[in-house]
Amino acid sequence: MGHAWESRDEAVVAASVEDVWAAIATGPGIDSWYMGRTEVEPGRAVRTDVGGFAMEGAVTAWEPPTRFAYRVDGPGERFIAFEFLVEGRDQSSTVLRNVASGFLPDDDWEAEFEAMSAGGEMYFRTLVAYLDHFAGRFAKPINVSGPPVTDWPKAWARLNAALGLADQPTIGDQVRVTVPGVGELAGEVDFVNAKALGIRTADGLYRFIEGFFGSFVLGHHLFAAAEADHNGQAWKAWLSGLTA
Repeated sequence: MGHAWESRDEAVVAASVEDVWAAIATGPGIDSWYMGRTEVEPGRAVRTDVGGFAMEGAVTAWEPPTRFAYRVDGPGERFIAFEFLVEGRDQSSTVLRNVASGFLPDDDWEAEFEAMSAGGEMYFRTLVAYLDHFAGRFAKPINVSGPPVTDWPKAWARLNAALGLADQPTIGDQVRVTVPGVGELAGEVDFVNAKALGIRTADGLYRFIEGFFGSFVLGHHLFAAAEADHNGQAWKAWLSGLTA
């Protein structure tokens, strides 16, 4: 048994067509909102490394600056494909459309599909936030995982409390937290669903994700940090203390 799926997202962003293309079709652009680190070989391949796990996709459409698509094939019939469509509007705004599709061959595909859907929603909204607030700039990504979580409701409650949030955060809630080795962060919640929480500050997009393999995953994008690797270790230590 398996499941073929497709999702569609659309947004009007406050960025030029050129900035949108850079965000979706270059390695530094993708690093500014997506997971891991990505390299793009124009017209040929997309390679993403997430904590040593590498994925390579073949480019299936390359029409700068309006259409970009690629597909990553896995074992058996498994695959995931992305298509981005870019349409310029007046006053330096742009319509961005994304079509994601794939096939999950496993008998227990429902749980994976649920996690993938929540993650897909988060990454698209992070892309929109990037283009609305940081277009033309590139971020240094932080991607670290915390220790295993055995009680997710308790773990989320502790994370929300550490960030100064209620048990059920909402968009616009104010956040202020001091992380040793990083400093004080002040911002607001700009994304929340059942699997992820997003915070936007003046110089960063911070994502806390319920990882599919049982631990919190941090997918932060820093637009003013010079030492992302050092900050990554500081965040890992903070997360380990939070979930101990």
